[in-house]
Amino acid sequence: MHRRKKTFLNITIITLLAIVSLPVFVYTQTTSGTGGNKEEIDQLNQEIAAKKEKVKQLEASIDAYKKKIDQTRLESTSLANQMAILDNHIVQVELDIEATEQKLETLTLEIEALNLGITDKENTIDRQRMIMSEFIRTLHEQGNKGILQVLASYDNFSDFYNKMEYAKSIEEDLGKSARALRISKEELEKKKIATEERRKAYDAMKEELDNKKKDLEGQSFAKQTLLAQTQSSELTYKTLVGNLKSQYQSIESDITSIEQQVRAKLEAEDKVTGSSDVQFDGQLSWPTPSRYVTAYFHDPSYPYRYVFEHNAIDIRAAHSTPLRAAASGYIARARTCQTASCYAYVMIVHSGGLSTVYGHMSKITVSADQFVTRGDIIGYSGGTPGTVGAGPFVTGPHLHFEVRKDGIPVNPLAYLVKDY
Repeated sequence: MHRRKKTFLNITIITLLAIVSLPVFVYTQTTSGTGGNKEEIDQLNQEIAAKKEKVKQLEASIDAYKKKIDQTRLESTSLANQMAILDNHIVQVELDIEATEQKLETLTLEIEALNLGITDKENTIDRQRMIMSEFIRTLHEQGNKGILQVLASYDNFSDFYNKMEYAKSIEEDLGKSARALRISKEELEKKKIATEERRKAYDAMKEELDNKKKDLEGQSFAKQTLLAQTQSSELTYKTLVGNLKSQYQSIESDITSIEQQVRAKLEAEDKVTGSSDVQFDGQLSWPTPSRYVTAYFHDPSYPYRYVFEHNAIDIRAAHSTPLRAAASGYIARARTCQTASCYAYVMIVHSGGLSTVYGHMSKITVSADQFVTRGDIIGYSGGTPGTVGAGPFVTGPHLHFEVRKDGIPVNPLAYLVKDY
């Protein structure tokens, strides 16, 4: 077996000798360099680095405004302080928008640079394929020459030996070219994957930018509303805060007492809530198509924190967006309204000690004691100031979504499903 392999190798070398007088391609040169777009790619990389530095500066400014807001909150409650908080929020969001726009431009440049790199890599692959195809074609054409015919073409053994060494180097270059082609294909695939990831990131960031612009509208509207309600009077502001606190305490007491009554009634009737949810594990579905949170549980930046601790999350939802039950359960409360100052909401009692509250509803389509299954429409969102059911704590259309465990408000994000 060993002798057969050695004979085959000799034949291969001799076959190569038959073509050494033909033009030879320089295989190793095809793998070096970055292609014809190198200068353009370098320029794009410089622009990308500059924009990333700009983003760092903007993020530092954003942090500075956050500290200003935190400092202002430590001071006594007053109209002047609240206006300062809102003003700083507006500037913070404006900077956030600018930073996001810079990030979008950075992604655009990165995609452009990747596309140029892909073009270069495809050109390199084409050249490598052409070289290998030509070499293989030549081998095939010369492969029928006999060994004696090849040996007879040399005057002495020294020439034969030199040509044999040269043939070996060509054979090695062919192997290198094959490996380079494989590596180039792998690099091309990586660049294509990276490009697709950048495109997805771009789309997600574009959506984020649109949401931040809506956040800015909400902050600006909150400031205008506060000025209109108080007419820049500290005394009027103090009265407004007192009224808001009173309304909040009344709503909170109503929710707590109703839940206790409904749970006691269901236990007495031996009803198992959430029975249509097979093996309900406490995971809740999102009640809205949107998953963009504008205010978080106990959010320190909540504009009405001086009135009450925000015990829910606010989810962006255009006015009249269908709202769906986050899990199966019984309607404990369906408070409808006829005025804008009235707070319309639905509370559902679920199994496992959980309950959910859906606030600022413009329309309610369920009634107390009704059983609903996960995903059923229970009404439509509201929250636009001045519209029926919005209540006194609004800056723009959204859903106020609460989750309670054994009657105590908990962070909804710990219960809402995280998969998309």
